[in-house]
Amino acid sequence: MQGLAGKAILVTGSSAGIGHAMARRLLAEGARVLIHGRDESEVKAACSKLGTGCHGVAGDLAEPATAQVLVDATRQAFGRIDGLVNNAGIYPRGVIGESTAAFFDHVFAINTRAPLLCAEAAIRAFRLQKSGGAIVTVGSINALCGQSDLTVYSMSKGALTTMTRNLADALGSERIRVNQLNVGWTFTANEDATQQRHGRKAGWEKDVSALFAPTGRLMQPEEIAAHTAFWLSDDSAPVSGQIYEAEQYPLIGRNRSQMS
Repeated sequence: MQGLAGKAILVTGSSAGIGHAMARRLLAEGARVLIHGRDESEVKAACSKLGTGCHGVAGDLAEPATAQVLVDATRQAFGRIDGLVNNAGIYPRGVIGESTAAFFDHVFAINTRAPLLCAEAAIRAFRLQKSGGAIVTVGSINALCGQSDLTVYSMSKGALTTMTRNLADALGSERIRVNQLNVGWTFTANEDATQQRHGRKAGWEKDVSALFAPTGRLMQPEEIAAHTAFWLSDDSAPVSGQIYEAEQYPLIGRNRSQMS
């Protein structure tokens, strides 16, 4: 893929899961990557696995100051920042009628406020460099409605759609592109643990209904990483403000009665 070699990219939530796969793909494309996670030991382990070309910083995105810390760390490590992937997020379950203000505030702090603060910190850096930049935010297909135990999570991801379009509309003339991946059901270690915690047996991912996995399997982190690399790279320029649905099936107008 053209347009990633030598670029410095910050990927939040990249010590494990989809974010780790993104970092691995970006490094393979010749980029330099700032690895981020909440746990310092996990960040160090991730960097060790990924090898040269990456630098790691731990930080809690529930703390507003962390966004600027991560952007500054990227510039310090690589001399600049060319791209940001807003990947970090949480997806705790809830029950309709039992949401609390504290629960809402925590989910929105990490899933919605942090991506905005990271984007704004990156935008300030892009402007200082006067060389444009690319932001890719990881949303979710749940943003379109979501399931009943993910109401607050779905709301937090829905807000990112407005953020992406708003920033892209405002920043196009500065050659700062902002796009979003609304990611569908993807198999990760965290997702496996979540599903087993909610009653599924080990190996559940091998027996998913065709309604959710028409190809016979869930998507893999490496597949999402490939889409991320494209939207960060010059290959996707000058397109901006797009909400790209990374899912196996169309999300609108689908006749579910035929998908048993």
